[in-house]
Amino acid sequence: MNPVKVGLLGLGTVGGGTVKVLTRNAQEIMRRAGRGIEIVHASARDLGKPRICDTTGITLTQDPFEVVNNPELQVIVELIGGMDQARELVLRAIANGKHVVTANKALIAKHGNEIFAAARVKGVMVAFEAAVAGGIPIIKAIREGLAGNRIEWLAGIINGTGNFILTEMRDKGRDFADVLAEAQRLGYAEADPTFDVEGIDAAHKLTILASIAFGIPLQFDKAYTEGITRITRQDVGYAEKLGYRIKHLGIARRTAEGIELRVHPTLIPHRRLIANVDGVMNAVLVQGDAVGPTLFYGAGAGAEPTASAVVADLVDVVRTLTADPENRVPHLAFQPDALSDLPILPMEKVETAYYLRMQAQDRPGVLADVTRILADQSISIEAILQKAPVNGGDGSVPVVILTHRIREQQMNEAIRRIEALGTIAAPVMRMRLEHLAK
Repeated sequence: MNPVKVGLLGLGTVGGGTVKVLTRNAQEIMRRAGRGIEIVHASARDLGKPRICDTTGITLTQDPFEVVNNPELQVIVELIGGMDQARELVLRAIANGKHVVTANKALIAKHGNEIFAAARVKGVMVAFEAAVAGGIPIIKAIREGLAGNRIEWLAGIINGTGNFILTEMRDKGRDFADVLAEAQRLGYAEADPTFDVEGIDAAHKLTILASIAFGIPLQFDKAYTEGITRITRQDVGYAEKLGYRIKHLGIARRTAEGIELRVHPTLIPHRRLIANVDGVMNAVLVQGDAVGPTLFYGAGAGAEPTASAVVADLVDVVRTLTADPENRVPHLAFQPDALSDLPILPMEKVETAYYLRMQAQDRPGVLADVTRILADQSISIEAILQKAPVNGGDGSVPVVILTHRIREQQMNEAIRRIEALGTIAAPVMRMRLEHLAK
């Protein structure tokens, strides 16, 4: 049988890795797919740039539309990133009757509903395993391997840059700004690190995971995001003393009222496996009603780890080229006419435990005022950590409080009232706390 001809948009890190993996493992891939898979046409912005792969036999162009309009190609792999042009190219490829493989999490999170609808009309596949957690096959695991389960919740370290920063802060007692600068030098963080450190990148990925876990439309605009820029090495140290570690988690949970969809710094017990995922590695913990907790761990980025997911998607596409479109695995795991209208909960309605750090005047009655405010909001305390005043200081001391679970709305009101006290220096540092047990 003739090889399947593929067009590649983007010959950067992941594009080059994809060519390398396809070339190196050609025989193994053909045995799995039943046919050869060959990249024969590719686009790149700079054709003279050195590549990490051998492009012999590949027709190169600077015009990506030349690739998607090539009638000989059956599959288009989109690895250029970005939004507007990528969306136009993917929709053009679909309109031309071509299957699509993409690693573009922002594109899927924001425009996936539109793209999948167009693909259903044309009877083509859109595969996007590489869009979440690099080489970890988490989408296939939830969509297919856990298809017999009612997914209750999932929590993931799905941005390696943020995890590297928090790991260095914990292990070496370094400040956020110092570690961020090193992450940029090492190439883990972009010159503008906003998407990573503010949780936007993780929210793109969480939106996709929540959709396939709960059978809901993609709703990135309703995801709550909070970054790690306010975390100090003192916060990391206090968390350790209390038996917790701080991770920048994406959490999606099914509740009776709707779906929680949130990315924020989170304290988790240090004995949890996911609390020990360090450096640039990723991990996703999924709780199913039948299987219980399952943890998926691996490299969340990089040329060949991400290429591993891209090539796996190519194999899936090739295996189903002759399959009836109505009998393929649905893009979002559930049949399109069976998606749920469960609402995404506003953050004010989410219930979780909390870590609070405040700078309080070292005088009698101050802590009593704080605990009275918490009690007025029905917030019970799990632990209090108060440091001794520093000689020659300003007469204030850091106070750390861990609370039991309470609605965010009540905690917001408590923090507002605490910050209004003349004996407390605003702002109060607040982080959520999750035990991730059930």
